[in-house]
Formats: sequence, C-alpha cells, structure tokens
Amino acid sequence: MAYKLGEVILSRESIARRVHELAEDIARDNGKDNSVVIVGILTGAAFFLTDLVREMPEDMDVRVDFMSVASYGDSTTSSGVVRIFHDLKSSIEGKNVIVVEDIVDTGLTLSHLLELLKGRHPASLKVCVLLDKYERRKTEVKVDYCGFRIPDKFVVGYGLDCAGKWRHLKDIKYVIEE
Repeated sequence: MAYKLGEVILSRESIARRVHELAEDIARDNGKDNSVVIVGILTGAAFFLTDLVREMPEDMDVRVDFMSVASYGDSTTSSGVVRIFHDLKSSIEGKNVIVVEDIVDTGLTLSHLLELLKGRHPASLKVCVLLDKYERRKTEVKVDYCGFRIPDKFVVGYGLDCAGKWRHLKDIKYVIEE
C-alpha cells in the first residue's frame, strides 16, 4: 500500500505554543524545588520530549531517561502485553515521574507500562502526551497533560512516522492511502 502526505493538522507554531504551555503546567504542578524524572517513550516521543524539557525552568531539577516498548500480537491488534526493548537506566523509586509519549490511542500499551512503572514505587506517576486519539480508547488511561486531542486519522511528523517515513517533519500532517 502506498501513502502520501495530506494536509497539516497541527502547525509547528501551534505545537511550539502548546509545548511551552505544557512545560509551564508541569513546572507549576511540581514546583521549582521539586525534581522530576521525565521518561520518554522511544522513538516517537523523542522530538516532543526534547522540546518539552527545554521549556522547563532552569532552576527545576529535571532528569531524563528513556524506555523503548511495544505491545505485540498480530499485526492489527495490540495484545496489550508490553515488551521492553530498552529499560530505564536509573531507579525511579521515590521520585516524581512523568511518562512522555507522542500519541495515545487504545491506551493498552500505556496502561500496562504504567502498571509496570507503579511497581517500581515512584513518589508520583503522571502522563504527558502530545496527541490523544480518545475515541479509540479501549482501556481508561489517565492523561495528566495533553497537547491536543485529534480525530482517528493516521498522522505523521514531529516524531510520528509511517513505516519509518516522515518523522522529521516540523508540522503534523494527515497520511492518505493511495
């Protein structure tokens, strides 16, 4: 199947504004004196996470770590079982943790990931997503910080890809099947 780029759904300017607002919300909620561990879910969230932490105040103690996870099963349906390809380098026990994800749709993978991380006893565990396809949700996942709710359409850019393509785009665009 071939794909082509469609219209812009979110411009780089609107993304930048919203990322700044999210960073302000996180800083306000965690306080300048509190530390936070930002856990980015690779690979899609790397772009969002980078811009997000650069918007946080200089005097905030911000640590960054990454995980690479996937749910597996058949090619069209998530089993909800999380397979870890890359785990955290440091302990999160007793720390304020924010999981940063590019997009959440069914919520299955994120739900299982959060259960896994809760078992590591953080002081707090929150979720920050750039995009939320809420209408596709199969399990309830609390999103504490949400960039944008979007319709159930395939999108690329700003870290999101289609078979490895278009992750580098500065805007987020729809993908059209040809």
